Amino acid sequence: MDLPVLMVSYVIRDEVEKYNRNGVNALQLDPALNRLFTAGRDSIIRIWSVNQHKDYVKALAYAKDKELVASAGLDRQIFLWDVNTLTALTASNNTVTTSSLSGNKDSIYSLAMNQMGTVIVSGSTEKVLRVWDPRTCAKLMKLKGHTDNVKALLLNRDGTQCLSGSSDGTIRLWSLGQQRCIATYRVHDEGVWALQVNEAFTHVYSGGRDRKIYCTDLRNPDIRVLICEEKAPVLKMELDRSADPPPALWVATTKSSVNKWTLKGIHNFRASGDYDNDCTNPIPPLCTQPDQVIKGGASIIQCHILNDKRHILTKDTNNNVAYWDVLKACKVEDLGKVDFEEEIKKRFKMVYVPNWFSVDLKTGMLTITLDESDCFAAWVSAKDAGFSSPDGSDPKLNLGGLLLQALLEYWPRTHINPMDEEENEMNHVNGEQENRVQKGNGYFQVPPHTPVIFGEAGGRTLFRLLCRDSGGETESMLLNETVPQWVIDITVDKNMPKFNKIPFYLQPHSSSGAKTLKKDRLSASDMLQVRKVMEHVYEKIINLDNESQTTSSSNNEKTGEQEKEEDIAVLAEEKIELLCQDQVLDPNMDLRTVKHFIWKSGGDLTLHYRQKST
Repeated sequence: MDLPVLMVSYVIRDEVEKYNRNGVNALQLDPALNRLFTAGRDSIIRIWSVNQHKDYVKALAYAKDKELVASAGLDRQIFLWDVNTLTALTASNNTVTTSSLSGNKDSIYSLAMNQMGTVIVSGSTEKVLRVWDPRTCAKLMKLKGHTDNVKALLLNRDGTQCLSGSSDGTIRLWSLGQQRCIATYRVHDEGVWALQVNEAFTHVYSGGRDRKIYCTDLRNPDIRVLICEEKAPVLKMELDRSADPPPALWVATTKSSVNKWTLKGIHNFRASGDYDNDCTNPIPPLCTQPDQVIKGGASIIQCHILNDKRHILTKDTNNNVAYWDVLKACKVEDLGKVDFEEEIKKRFKMVYVPNWFSVDLKTGMLTITLDESDCFAAWVSAKDAGFSSPDGSDPKLNLGGLLLQALLEYWPRTHINPMDEEENEMNHVNGEQENRVQKGNGYFQVPPHTPVIFGEAGGRTLFRLLCRDSGGETESMLLNETVPQWVIDITVDKNMPKFNKIPFYLQPHSSSGAKTLKKDRLSASDMLQVRKVMEHVYEKIINLDNESQTTSSSNNEKTGEQEKEEDIAVLAEEKIELLCQDQVLDPNMDLRTVKHFIWKSGGDLTLHYRQKST
């Protein structure tokens, strides 16, 4: 059986993310404290932060009488939280994991808990409702009927009836006592993603993909009114229950803002009998503008990885452009409302560095993923990367390797024990001897609040934590179980990967008049500069030709000694030029850049040399 391929991701974000950066997946309102709780696609529950979840939080549920909050998401787990302490209850008694209890492998998209905290219902892409007793974590039943993902759930006070909304476009009313569906409502043309119901469980408020929010009488489904039409698909709704009937409805959409819509006029509609029950001639919505807006933060919608494969340009929903450093996991500069394409052109450099990471924007922020197949593809010189070595040398650095070491800098297992210093003295980092006992990589750090995610290729998250938390006892133990071997090799064992080699042929240029050499296939580091090849040509080919054409004399020996004393690099640059596709090469260019920008064809790279005309 093939083991799953594990990848490492991290999110470049501010330490405190005050605003939702993308769609809001869940809402809960506490009218007594006048607090609105939001759970976002950025994996943050605002008001407090939950680090128990290993993947995106998709749903919240609140049992008012018990002051319990339940949270669930793509990691297929349900957690219970004590609102007073905002800490997780004992994991052994109060963690419901659908996968371990029922063999269900599907992500949870909806959750409901009755006010008394005696019943929890979960909905998922499995298309069924699973019912649990949160006091014992026992599964009570499974309800079938929907034909698509169950995106919204509601329970009445005593936990005997349940409402569900699905991507199949229907709303269903279930009797938990009878363990069956007792009514189906078809109000929307597209998926139903959000539901709310009044205290008496007689009127349901629904929204979803079609952006319309309706109120429907559960006793007479033909009676419904269009409350409003949002500007984006509706993800979640929350009734303001400070009065009965409810005076307002909070709505979260795929955009980052949250809107409050008044429900005051809806009762006049009920009295007049003016309902939206004629689909051929729909009435206008009750409200055209929200009463209140909780503004969201801008989310990144476009990005471009620059040629140095270290920096990224982004554009957000406010058309602001920013410049980011992938290696240091931070924003370098806000550039404002500048032309995105022009900025890309302006920052173009004729340098080639292989791809070594991928970018995802689904959280509204930059999520960078490192994959074993190409994570170690990019080597650069320390000077080119802007780093200096204590001994003044210019070692070659592996970007992916250094980044992994920085992300796990706080994990004790990666630290070199001073007692083992002799053992580690000869440890070779990037081909250089490393004598210092240190944490991290010795060159740079990432912000300690950086979220680090270990997951399977295809999306399933195994473990998520903040960079600084990897020193904790529990986190450290979980890292021991989760971190894949290819990451251990770099971070714990300090084994840097081998340099990339590039094969090439070296021939005299046709204009030099020299005869073509035997076609020997050469190989060198792909970071080797053209200058070094020119030195090789000068020293090993041109000089040998000159020596074979003259008799060996004392004068000749003197000249040879003088040349050795002189800087061969300077002489080579003065006398030799290297060409590719008949284009003279810049001595500072490396072989991989020559192959990418100038050779531009299949087969092995071919370089030609000639002596400069004096």
